[in-house]
Amino acid sequence: MNSNVENLPPHIIRLVYKEVSTLTSDPPEGIKLFPNEEDITDVQVTIEGPEGTPYAGGLFRMKLILGKDFPASPPKGYFLTKIFHPNVGSNGEICVNVLKKDWKAELGIRHVLLTIKCLLIHPNPESALNEEAGRLLLENYEEYASRARLLTEIHAQVTSLRCKDQTDPCSSSGAINGDGPMAKKHAGERDKKLAAKKKTDKKRALRRL
Repeated sequence: MNSNVENLPPHIIRLVYKEVSTLTSDPPEGIKLFPNEEDITDVQVTIEGPEGTPYAGGLFRMKLILGKDFPASPPKGYFLTKIFHPNVGSNGEICVNVLKKDWKAELGIRHVLLTIKCLLIHPNPESALNEEAGRLLLENYEEYASRARLLTEIHAQVTSLRCKDQTDPCSSSGAINGDGPMAKKHAGERDKKLAAKKKTDKKRALRRL
């Protein structure tokens, strides 16, 4: 996506830079900002899944894109981490009133981030982008929570996020943590190879004598 920095007036850029700097050094609880030095209109964020929700224990990456009309027009919000939530579309787009009809220029980025975090606690099935999640939330909460927890465990675990940054592929959290069946199998094979290598080295040493 192209940068909107050149389209924003200098005084707006200064205001955005000041708020982003403040939020980076003093973020709301459970929220962390990663400023894009090259493009201040691309605000990268992680949000911790709130306790007592199906998203607890997850770390969700998201971003806000500030358009050329910001702050007259609201930013656009996207989850970069896959999530099962009524108000998050298949492309990660976030549907919440503060990013649409309830937006006011004076609200600022902090208010938007807090609202999105609250959305993880109180989803709104009335404005669902994910219709299946919205239907389950209303008709079968246990199934909704189960699906949301599953995607959180697969996509939003801290170890999963780390693994995506590494070259070695990982297929499950057990493999990442080193305590899954595949991890134990590989550990056993590794131990056997080490033992065989030690025996070979010992024989070579004895031959030299």
